[in-house]
Amino acid sequence: MKRFLFIAAAALLLTSCYYKTDSPRGSWAKGCDLSWLSEMEHDSMFRYDCIDSLRSMGMNAVRLRVWVNHSTGWSNKDDMLLLAKRAAKAGQRIMIDIHYSDFFADPHRQDIPMAWREYDYPTMLEAVREHTMDILGTLKEEGIRPEWVQIGNETPNGMLWPLGKVERDKGNWDQYAGLTAMGYDAAKEIFPDIQVIVHVDNAYEQRDWFWQALKEHGGKWDMIGLSHYPMMSAWNGGKSWQEMNQLAEENIRRLIGQWHCPVMIAEVGMFANNEESVQVMTDFIGRIQAIDSCAGIFYWEPEVYGGWRPAEYIPLGWGSYDMGAFTKDGGPSEVLKQLFIDKPE
Repeated sequence: MKRFLFIAAAALLLTSCYYKTDSPRGSWAKGCDLSWLSEMEHDSMFRYDCIDSLRSMGMNAVRLRVWVNHSTGWSNKDDMLLLAKRAAKAGQRIMIDIHYSDFFADPHRQDIPMAWREYDYPTMLEAVREHTMDILGTLKEEGIRPEWVQIGNETPNGMLWPLGKVERDKGNWDQYAGLTAMGYDAAKEIFPDIQVIVHVDNAYEQRDWFWQALKEHGGKWDMIGLSHYPMMSAWNGGKSWQEMNQLAEENIRRLIGQWHCPVMIAEVGMFANNEESVQVMTDFIGRIQAIDSCAGIFYWEPEVYGGWRPAEYIPLGWGSYDMGAFTKDGGPSEVLKQLFIDKPE
């Protein structure tokens, strides 16, 4: 009996050490990806606590990417952990976006981390497992319980190329599905109740073939994540933002109906200096808030303003990100305020 009481007390202590969030798990997420925040603060772009400011506006969730070993150190595990601690202390629910790369992973690049370059497939599976458990285990040790984790970032063409590269009717589907399943199982070992997300771009685009193939080859997920950039007409065949928003809504409803799981808008962005941006965001928010199993929305890097560029952009000759949602004076814009409107009951 004494042993039972000791175990029960230890379990209660472990549970109580987790940070408390401002809103219940599973409620509508009004989030921001703030992965550049610590670097921006290093560059003296903020004279106030950005997380606390956004929280006061209604933000209840923070998304953070993590790279394996980027040369600048930003967005690596230690940087992610620093921001995760701050977000948790501010009562924010947390999404961890694991790229399984040393740099951005997206539909056009899914580069194997330098330290993993010589791995064969079985070794790569183990690397995915160890990396996932290391990231989430470190958070657990700090008393941080993420609500969501992405196994890869924008992976309609697979991940960890070439081992996990896929196309519509060909490619390494067994291997890609195996990598996602390994990440899924590893995440559940650390946090059995965490929501595991598989994330693709182009919320407006029907990709029934992708989800069908991934499931048939043993892939696993609890939630579907989508990116939505409705004003990027150069990327979507010249469609208007009105058409983009409508198509995204239809696709979200289709995915929920077909796969019986929630859908999260893991990324959204509007042009910072476009007069239509508020209208675009207002329209999109209204559409997705009306969908019962749409879990919420995260704005991608809204804190960027004033032409700031991250260190990794400079040697690449890339310009500054132009879809931040802060004004030129460094405060939240009207676009961002639309994100925090309460979901109607």
